[in-house]
Amino acid sequence: MGNSYAGQLKSARFEEALHNSIKASLRSTSGDPQPIFTQLYLEPDQYPGNMDDIKPKVDLCRGEPKGQDLLNGQASNGLEELEEEDDSDTSSPPLPYLHQGPAPDGCCTMDGFCQAGKDLRLVSMATEPIEVPAGFELVGAKSSSVPEHILVCAVDRRFLPDENGKNALLGFSGNCVGCGEKGFRYFTEFSNHINLKLATQPKKQKHLKYYLVKNSQGALCKGPLICWKDCKTRQFSNSNASTSKPSSSSSLSCKENGGSNGHSSSPFSLSGIVVKCINNVRCVCVCVVPMALRVNGPTNGLGPDGHPPLLSPSQVSLGPQGQGYRTSDLGDNPVSSAMISGPPKKRHRGWHPNPLVPVPPTAVPVSAIRPIVCSPGLLPVAGVLQPQPVTAGETVIVPDNLLNTSGVRPVILIGHGTLPYFYGNVGDIVVSPLLVSCYKGNQLTEKTLASLGLTGSQLLSVETMILLTLQYLARLGSEQIPLREEFEQIVLKAMLVCPGGPSISPAQLPWLARLEASVSGGSVQVLVTYNSLGEGISESLRSLCDGPPYQQCLPTYVVIVCTSKMSGNEFCVLALGKYQARALAEGMLTTNEFLKEISYELITGKVSVLASHFKTTSLGDNLDKQLVRIQRRRKGHVIQPFQGDVTDHIHSQDAATMVPPSESGELLSEMFQIHPPQLNVARSLLSQVCSIADSGSQSLDLGRFRKVDFLVLVPPSHILVNQTAQRIRQSGVLVDLGIEDASSAHQRSDKYVVRLDGDVHGKMENFMRKVKQNPYTLFVLIHDNSHVDLTSALSGSVCHGELQGLADRVVNCQEVLEAMNLLVLQVSCFPFTLQTRQSRISVHNEVHWPANTDSLGELSPKDLVYFGLRDYSSSLQWGVASPILRCDDAFEKMINTLLERHPHLHSMVIRSYLLIQQYTEAMMALTSSPSLRDHITPETLAMVEDLISAPGREGTKGRGHMLLVRVPSLQLAMLARERLEDVRDKLGLQFCFAVLLGSPATELSLPRHFANRLRAWRGCEIEDWVPHTYEDLEGLPCIVILTGKDPLGETFPRSLKYCDLRLIDSSYLTRTALEQEVGLACSYVSLRVVKEPCRSMAPKDPETDKTSGPQDPDLELHMDLERPQSNSSAATRGPGSLAENRVSSSDIPDSSQKPSTSSCPPGGKTGSIMMEDGTGTTSTSPRRVKQECDSLGSATSRPSNAPPSFCSSSSSSSSPSTSSTQHPSQSTQCGRGSKSPRVSPRTVILSRAAYNLLAGESGSQLSSFSLLPHADVGWSSPLRPLFTPNLQGSEQSLFYRQWTVARQHHADHEAPPGPHPRRLLLSGPPQVGKTGAYLQFLRILFRMLIRLLEVDVYDEEELEEAMTDMSEATPPASTQWPDIEEFLKLPFDLLPRDPKFRRASAVYSYKMPKGLKDPKLEGESKMPVKRETVSIRLSMFAAHNAFHHCDQCHHYCKASPATQLSECTFHAFTFCSSMLGEEVQLHFIIPKAKEQHFIFSQQGSHLESMRLPLIADLSLLKSPIFTPTTGRQEHGLLNIFHAMEGTAHLHILVVKQYEMHHYRKYWPNHILLVLPAMFNSAGVGAARFMIKELSYHNLELERNRLEEQGIKRQEVWPFIVMMDDSCVLWNSHQPQDSSSLTNVSLKTVLQHMEATPKISMYAVCGARKWSSALARRLPALPFSRCHLHDFVMLNVELTQNVQYDLNRYSCEEVDFNLRANSSGLLLCRFNHFSLMKKQILFGGHKDFLSVILTPSLPSQYICAPDSEHTLLAAPAQFLLEKFLQSCSHRLFPKAVQNSSNPVLSIDSYLNIGPEVSVCYVNSRPHSTNMEHQGLVFSGLLLYLCDSFVVSDLLKEFSFLKGATLCVICQDRNSLRQTIVRLELEDKWQFRLRDEFQTANCSEDRPLYFLTGRHV
Repeated sequence: MGNSYAGQLKSARFEEALHNSIKASLRSTSGDPQPIFTQLYLEPDQYPGNMDDIKPKVDLCRGEPKGQDLLNGQASNGLEELEEEDDSDTSSPPLPYLHQGPAPDGCCTMDGFCQAGKDLRLVSMATEPIEVPAGFELVGAKSSSVPEHILVCAVDRRFLPDENGKNALLGFSGNCVGCGEKGFRYFTEFSNHINLKLATQPKKQKHLKYYLVKNSQGALCKGPLICWKDCKTRQFSNSNASTSKPSSSSSLSCKENGGSNGHSSSPFSLSGIVVKCINNVRCVCVCVVPMALRVNGPTNGLGPDGHPPLLSPSQVSLGPQGQGYRTSDLGDNPVSSAMISGPPKKRHRGWHPNPLVPVPPTAVPVSAIRPIVCSPGLLPVAGVLQPQPVTAGETVIVPDNLLNTSGVRPVILIGHGTLPYFYGNVGDIVVSPLLVSCYKGNQLTEKTLASLGLTGSQLLSVETMILLTLQYLARLGSEQIPLREEFEQIVLKAMLVCPGGPSISPAQLPWLARLEASVSGGSVQVLVTYNSLGEGISESLRSLCDGPPYQQCLPTYVVIVCTSKMSGNEFCVLALGKYQARALAEGMLTTNEFLKEISYELITGKVSVLASHFKTTSLGDNLDKQLVRIQRRRKGHVIQPFQGDVTDHIHSQDAATMVPPSESGELLSEMFQIHPPQLNVARSLLSQVCSIADSGSQSLDLGRFRKVDFLVLVPPSHILVNQTAQRIRQSGVLVDLGIEDASSAHQRSDKYVVRLDGDVHGKMENFMRKVKQNPYTLFVLIHDNSHVDLTSALSGSVCHGELQGLADRVVNCQEVLEAMNLLVLQVSCFPFTLQTRQSRISVHNEVHWPANTDSLGELSPKDLVYFGLRDYSSSLQWGVASPILRCDDAFEKMINTLLERHPHLHSMVIRSYLLIQQYTEAMMALTSSPSLRDHITPETLAMVEDLISAPGREGTKGRGHMLLVRVPSLQLAMLARERLEDVRDKLGLQFCFAVLLGSPATELSLPRHFANRLRAWRGCEIEDWVPHTYEDLEGLPCIVILTGKDPLGETFPRSLKYCDLRLIDSSYLTRTALEQEVGLACSYVSLRVVKEPCRSMAPKDPETDKTSGPQDPDLELHMDLERPQSNSSAATRGPGSLAENRVSSSDIPDSSQKPSTSSCPPGGKTGSIMMEDGTGTTSTSPRRVKQECDSLGSATSRPSNAPPSFCSSSSSSSSPSTSSTQHPSQSTQCGRGSKSPRVSPRTVILSRAAYNLLAGESGSQLSSFSLLPHADVGWSSPLRPLFTPNLQGSEQSLFYRQWTVARQHHADHEAPPGPHPRRLLLSGPPQVGKTGAYLQFLRILFRMLIRLLEVDVYDEEELEEAMTDMSEATPPASTQWPDIEEFLKLPFDLLPRDPKFRRASAVYSYKMPKGLKDPKLEGESKMPVKRETVSIRLSMFAAHNAFHHCDQCHHYCKASPATQLSECTFHAFTFCSSMLGEEVQLHFIIPKAKEQHFIFSQQGSHLESMRLPLIADLSLLKSPIFTPTTGRQEHGLLNIFHAMEGTAHLHILVVKQYEMHHYRKYWPNHILLVLPAMFNSAGVGAARFMIKELSYHNLELERNRLEEQGIKRQEVWPFIVMMDDSCVLWNSHQPQDSSSLTNVSLKTVLQHMEATPKISMYAVCGARKWSSALARRLPALPFSRCHLHDFVMLNVELTQNVQYDLNRYSCEEVDFNLRANSSGLLLCRFNHFSLMKKQILFGGHKDFLSVILTPSLPSQYICAPDSEHTLLAAPAQFLLEKFLQSCSHRLFPKAVQNSSNPVLSIDSYLNIGPEVSVCYVNSRPHSTNMEHQGLVFSGLLLYLCDSFVVSDLLKEFSFLKGATLCVICQDRNSLRQTIVRLELEDKWQFRLRDEFQTANCSEDRPLYFLTGRHV
């Protein structure tokens, strides 16, 4: 039907189907043709829907595959060429093709394009989106006119064959994917449309060649051949062979450098090498190719045409080569990347084999292809690989039945040279690239060589390599296998010691090689050949088959050396040792692959022989029958569950209801406690986050966040989710972060933990939505156990249908990477896979757990310390009779015997069956069949005996131990659980212990009677309580069979005593795989277990001791089941302050709260737990405090009436010692009590292979530390420095970052070049306390963000005011503004009451309180006093520093990118200062946007004045705000945008000239007023002076300007605001409500003050300083006349003649206020406004203190004139002020502590120390001074007095006898003139030695002063 040409009429569908049906029935071998109507009405979806369904079912479902199929990568071109000549599929003779006429006019005829002109070539369609209708497949067609291209077509699946080459409907239905034309019903028509231009008849079978599949990048590429023929398969002669699918361990397979970890680019991932047979030919010739030889193309190992080329094992030389043979990078799939090659075809009669190949009588050769040799990373030249002729001598035929005959599947270790092609029974050999990288020294770069301390000349010759290999193999033990890492170190050592190696001639080599091998005692043999390696391999394989079956005398290794003159010396190694060959083959499989292999063996029944072997007991009885007999004998009775012996039987119904007495003692107060290491780690994480924020990379802005939220991602384990949710619940972190309230936190904690399973995407979408919607919340995504799945999303999707690549999709998705408010914290015990060259985490962002050794010295012997992997290794040196790390030698012997008997089965299957039998017989031996004891290994017997007998011991209340058995395969684990449960029940032990399957995919399932027992122990009253985590099983005797590919980080209870890891063998040859298994046993133990290993024990005969079980308690390092009574005091509380460790009140269990799903002590999976007898009991459990939650149970809040819950009554610390819950001290072993509780490490039982590696340096092999760190990474270089076990933390990370690379399927393989800035890594050993640490990190991160939103403000109560009865003067309390008349009646309070002046001299007044000075101040005047502060949360009206960023005020402080600094204009402003008596030039820097506040000259260049509003203006704010600031460009609160509520205002920063650039940088949008250079070292007085002078001058200018416009002078607004740079918040106090204090804005305060009636009559207005006491005691008056400072509104007109002292550094405001008041001006304080001042520790006048090297004695501030005194680099005035305030007792001895005789100070107020009172007098005429009649002064201070001070004035005052005088002047001359002018010598006596000067440097003029005595 396919012979018609285009244009012919299309037949009716029915006719076609009928025709097809008849033809199919004629050709069908089954005789059961498909009914015609089925064909006609068959729906497309009834056909297999995807490629996976069509793959050849050499699969688990087919019990008997009929032979072996070729799975050597993609079909080679050679195969294609052979097939080109294939006959048609029809039975009719070929008809000559009717050539078509020319194509219709206007059609495209170009090759590779359809007639519509659309490109169909795969290379151009690969990434195009193609619409494929339902039921259609994309296939590739080949055209002879464009042989290098494949054309893409869409064909109806029904017209294509199924996986057996059958059931393709005849005919054709297809669409053109180029132009979209549909419905081609004839292949001829279709071939014309796509321009196939055929010379022969178009046939679909001939031209539709391949399925097209998508590779890991989503691009279309060539897939497997379409199987057009029924593949008749060959029968094996041996039944075993014929029924067995060649397993992946038997496959001839290699892993590929950078290959995929079981992630193929095709869906055809079979776990074996499958050999397709060719037309029933008996023996198949196959070129077996290590997959390592695939040339890595751009797409996951694809060739140039998007399809993995098949390569031959060509030259593997020591010369430079491409990514050729793979080193033993365990963890890549050997063959899963391969695809089924096409079916062989019938040949034309005239075809002859290639004469070059000597064809064996039963072999058909397959053309081989040479690999393209290219340097790593380079692609081979584009184009198709051309076949090469196979030369003679390179062919090896693998004998039939090799495995069955010899009992061994040989492993060929690639060495150096050409490996042959293998034909025939290739499933029985394995090619391994394990050591090949060690021979590639000459591929090392110079840089790598240099880092190893080598040069190119030190590389070893091939001959030396051969001898080294021999030497290494000869020294390996009988139970050791070669390890790549170990041999690499030998090679490296040889290079360093003996550069280049000795020169060896070809004649010497065989002799030397045999000499090296002779030391092995026959286990290593050398075979020398002279033609090719194939010759030697062939001979070895032949001798294997010819020998007697299962011969015992095989050498372990045969090293084949070929000394050919043509190709130089070549060699390879044949591993023939049964153990070694099996271990090498199994070690090549990834975990996924060997689990798949085991699953296949179980499903296909390959294990039946083994299973039948175990149906009998070791004594030869039928096991099942014997168990049934025992069951009948019991007659419904069972062994008593506890408080009895195995001989005590009770009725099963009684046993089911037996419950231990409920523990209803005092309730323990539970606390989630964070221990110092956890706290340190949390702080390190926080400091790392701060470093990211401070790095300047703009990647994290902590200032903008108000909250912290988080999500924890965990591997797909239900138990781990429950455990983590429980930790979150107990820690109270949800309440502390304010994201849940106390009531909801309990129920909602599980919403914060997400399993990485199919549901993760929806939950992550919700989370990311939250992240986007809350830009001011900092989110932390915690990826816990992040090493578990690091497959890239692309390769994960193809892998065995498992949930791989999910983590990559979630953690590395673009949204997560780009969110600026999201931190990613990856947490791992085995972070090695995150620490490669391509790591996404910066090495600086890693936080490592501190080592144990750091803290051991500080602990008491009762403390618990972490016992981890290194401790287990070092425990082997303890020399105890019963070590905690053991290898069960008896078990290993049994296993070795079984392994030899069953070479076809994976060793884990055999180990599992033996393990089940061991446990079965141990239970029988201990209950009913003692004769079986001799057949059970002592280890097994001891464990089972402990399991059964521990609960029966007196005082245990039925508590026992947990035994953990690790069975990675789910099917084997289910088998073990089922078998052990069945045996247990038949033996009557069903109430003694539980058998649980611990699978990540399911929740715990525990029989009700065991749950009741757990409830009783924990005093839990909830009827339906069930355990949710392993920790909840505390104290329950049970066997937990833990299954799953990896342990996922679940925490086990303290009652876990044994970890049985005997199934973990040589398949676990990466560091992570091995260490995470032993990590199950890591926990916290008593310090003395670590410090005093029991060396003193007398070793007994180990066999008898072990067999009889642990008789002597001292022989077991295990903690006693029940702990003795403890009398230790409550002082055994955990370290760290409670404030720091105990979290907020939210953590204390609320009596009303419901208990959670489980109730044990609080902790984090990793947090430490502290339990105390907190309710009135006098004793606590000794050192319960230090237990880590990792290894302890978890607890939640319990109702207060619930009895205490114990998580660790068995192997944790002691039981409660309260009288009501006392348990007799019982030891686990035979009832002997121990002196004090001891928590011991768990016992770990290992296989020999794992034991050798963990024994570390103490063993004969290298330690597990040196292994490849993880299966997902590879070594970056064949040689590297030795990894020493002491490399830890950051050093280890740097090592791995230098020497490992991510494999192709690893999520980091295509990571961006730099690390991600917001990603951190927390690494710590298993079960150490990481969860507790990261939960604490969240808490302190939140506290820090709150601290960023909080400020420390001064909280100091004002000095009490002595209120007189002023009721008549008191205005009504509700007054908003002062009434000027009433206000004038108020007296001025002379005393500066602000606490900042408490170290300043008091101002004398009549109302001065007695004993004013705080007695504390006496004697400590020399010491600076710490001022009281309190932390206040910033409100929306706060002033901010330069670190504040928010969207509203962004424009206010930050310059836009467009506005550069040049956008500001620079203006000089000159005026004449009457005070200075000279012109002053100030400079304004005015941003363009602020120029509207100023008046410029007509030309616009000259600044004339600053605009001032009118008093009558209704504008919001009239007063310009001046802020003098120095040294605080970052920390000063200069951003008052929010304080002004965003209202327009004029704010001017007054800065010193040398700081101008700093302030311009931080505040580009602010107006700067720059002081003249002469004020660079001046104090704040100078700034205030200049502000006031400028403002007055400006007021005059504005008055003149506005007068010209007809406005009266007095209408111009005369006020300015002078505000410190530390004013942060303003408050309003409601007079009627004492408790009400409201945050208000600065705008509100200013508007209120500016609205005061008759405002221009007030000189200064201000607010009071806030203190917490204000809320308690409101001011009696709404307004006061008193000192104002920090924030003042100043009337520059009224105060024109009162100046700030420009020389002053301190107290300039008190000085100014006193002068203003004595000049009759009004100072009004608004008492219902208060101001908060932030404590700023930087800048201000403190800068001078740092400039001066403060001398130890204040007397050093001054010196005698002209003396050789050390001079200080500080201004004279500053030194003078410092001297006066610290030396008042020397200057004015009579005034000290004498408030009734103050020091008289004229015209100025200077601080002369807090012990002295000062009476201020103004010398100006008309000034108002205090009445001083009758007042006797103790001293006189004249400071720079002017002409108003005259001698007559001084005569008005009286002084005490002995009163002292101090006169201060600018220079010595004026000092003398002043003495004379004031006639001081009449009353005062002076001495020459009483003249002093300030000790400042010579460039600054000093101040002089003279002291004298009143006579």
